[in-house]
Amino acid sequence: MSQIQITNLTFGYEGSFDYVFENASFMIDTDWKLGFIGRNGRGKTTFLRLLLGKYDFQGTILTSTIFDYFPYSLTEEKMGQCASEWLEELKPGSEEWRVICELTKLNAAADLLYRPFHTLSQGERTKVFLAILFSRENDFLLIDEPTNHLDQESREVVKQYIQGKKGFILVSHDRELLDACIDHVLVLNRKSIQIQSGNFSSWWENKNRQDHFAKMENEKHLREIASLKKAADQAGRWAKKSENSKIGYDPIKEPDHANRAFIGEKTRKLQSRMVQYKKRMEREIAAKEDLLCDVENPVSLKLNPLSYHKEQLISGRELNIGYEGNQEDVLKNFSFELRRGERVLLHGGNGCGKSTWIKILLAANRLPVEKTPEIRSGELQIGSGLTFSYINQDTSFLKGGIREFCDRYDLEESLFCTLLRQLDMERSQFSKKMEEFSEGQKKKVLLAASLMTPAHLYIWDEPLNYIDVFSRIQIEDLLLFYQPTMLIVEHDIRFRQRIATRIVEL
Repeated sequence: MSQIQITNLTFGYEGSFDYVFENASFMIDTDWKLGFIGRNGRGKTTFLRLLLGKYDFQGTILTSTIFDYFPYSLTEEKMGQCASEWLEELKPGSEEWRVICELTKLNAAADLLYRPFHTLSQGERTKVFLAILFSRENDFLLIDEPTNHLDQESREVVKQYIQGKKGFILVSHDRELLDACIDHVLVLNRKSIQIQSGNFSSWWENKNRQDHFAKMENEKHLREIASLKKAADQAGRWAKKSENSKIGYDPIKEPDHANRAFIGEKTRKLQSRMVQYKKRMEREIAAKEDLLCDVENPVSLKLNPLSYHKEQLISGRELNIGYEGNQEDVLKNFSFELRRGERVLLHGGNGCGKSTWIKILLAANRLPVEKTPEIRSGELQIGSGLTFSYINQDTSFLKGGIREFCDRYDLEESLFCTLLRQLDMERSQFSKKMEEFSEGQKKKVLLAASLMTPAHLYIWDEPLNYIDVFSRIQIEDLLLFYQPTMLIVEHDIRFRQRIATRIVEL
């Protein structure tokens, strides 16, 4: 067991006006199963790269620990090779037999190491990377979003696998994964860094209590400040009235009038009381200042779903769907219907045809689709005049600035930026190219564009990959309030439990 001691860590990207970390100090034990939580863009991946020595920084990071990072980055040449050819180069000291042992724990066959890496599915690649990552003992492992793009079965395997390990930092927004796998949390709050024992749910419960207490204390201070301000104003008026009474009377004609010395003393006491009120008010204001600094206040988002004039939007009967050049059907004898107000979630393993079905619907609605599948038999009916709003699981096409994006998709730029702010994206990001955004920030761009598009049907393909927990809950509340008609592919169990009105197994 050893420790990682961070002292006065200060780091900011070149050209940025704000620091990602400023004089941050905390300690991590390398035996912990540490969950790393925070809003998109707060610096989770940046911190992992600082541990790896990727950036120069001010302050100190003291440790004797060796770090390793998931996911590995592969060149195009390595993508065309088998993992067995480069695994020792990727992780020096790793042995092939150990990797095979770890693959067995992941319910994966050893032959994954002997097939060209680019031919493996996303789930298979994740399992190979994790097997290599854990194939050497005593490393402290930095695991960044291991379940993105994985189907539910693969997520379950990865969850059970990581559950049996220790000595890692796990960055994930999957609440189910965090609850199962961690025993401590490291949280990047708005203004502070917090370490706490427990899993996600225990931290979330404590945070809600702390936020509620902070809000109640804030309200108490506001009431006290208002009361003190009123008392100070009243004392000020009395002092002024008392001071003015010294002038304009005849002491011979008005012998009963208080003398100047008495009035002056009375005025002095009133002015002293006013000063004391103001000092107390300043103390109350100072005590209030930091109360809400870490409180998250997600704004209620808005949506403008269109109402379709018919009950049934989509109907498919006995469909066989495949791709040109491939005789095998991806979807066989597939029947499907979607009615107004339903939120249908497509569920199934990677490669079962979820994205293929979405492509068929997009193509039928004359929306651009890469590698369009074809209906080989069966009947498909889509309501005339239907308007779709689509979120692609891929963000690689996002290029250029926010203004160019808004022009391309005919979005009102000021409203679009307002919506991004409501999703907790910093204003400083708006001047950057979208290629520089984190993956979570790119997803928020796609979410904001979809939310701004009035539609009869919202088709979202893995919309929550990389999206932080606060924004997930924000989006869940939005969908439950407006109840739009939706077709969704999403592997987050808790999202599915809250949102889906019906699940279609493929």
